Amino acid sequence: MARRSFTKSALPTLLTYLGLGVGLVFAGFPILWMFFTSLKSNTEIFALPPRLLPDTFTSVAYLSIFNDPTKLRFFFNSYLVAGVVTLLTLLIAVLTAYGFSRYSFRGKNTLNVFIISTQTVPPITLLIPYFGMVVAFRIFDTYFALVLTYMVFTLPYAILLMTGYLNTLPKELDEAVLVDGGSSWTALWRVIVPLSVPGIVATAVYTFLLSWNEFLFALTLTKSMDMRTVPIGIEMLMGQHAFEWNEMMAMSVLGSLPLLVLYLIAQRYFLAGMTAGSVKS
Repeated sequence: MARRSFTKSALPTLLTYLGLGVGLVFAGFPILWMFFTSLKSNTEIFALPPRLLPDTFTSVAYLSIFNDPTKLRFFFNSYLVAGVVTLLTLLIAVLTAYGFSRYSFRGKNTLNVFIISTQTVPPITLLIPYFGMVVAFRIFDTYFALVLTYMVFTLPYAILLMTGYLNTLPKELDEAVLVDGGSSWTALWRVIVPLSVPGIVATAVYTFLLSWNEFLFALTLTKSMDMRTVPIGIEMLMGQHAFEWNEMMAMSVLGSLPLLVLYLIAQRYFLAGMTAGSVKS
């Protein structure tokens, strides 16, 4: 009887681990295929039958990238634009979210509705208007155009995420600072921001991921090789008559590494920040 009871209690656990194992294989196999393909020669990639592991490991694709200043410039541009967008988005989002969370003012609900409504607009519909504005303001093919455009899409969600997190922090914290002679500015930077690290990290990870992976506007709003980003650099390896598959996979691996490292480092804070504010206390 005890054995049957143990089997029944262990069955859900076994099924859970089985499902996780299947999901891990399903999600991890394309990553392994991408990595091992980057270590093959371009001719071996088309060998039949296809094989996961290369017959001869070669780093020619990676050497081609590291020895090409143009390809390295793609990574520099992606890091620069994504980093600046993340920092500016965090600064504005924290200040805006603090105002929404702590103060009542005329038009607050209208502004909230407007911010939420911006998330319902498909980015593709804004491509031509933004292109016309960028050309009219004479900032085409510049970092400023990319940063400004990316922030239009990252800022609304960042404000919503930070507002939800700040709503979980009691207002008594601000009142305690005011009683001690401090100001709202002191309460924000000395108390609220340190306590909001999980929410800030979650917002930063989301913003960096969105900026790093963006393709459409980076392709449309830039034209020179010095302004291209990693997604555009990968697309440019697709020639008219031949594809450099090993270099494409190598650039994909190198482009994925910073995102993977960023998520692994911030995983604990990221999960906490994404779930905070999802329910009312």
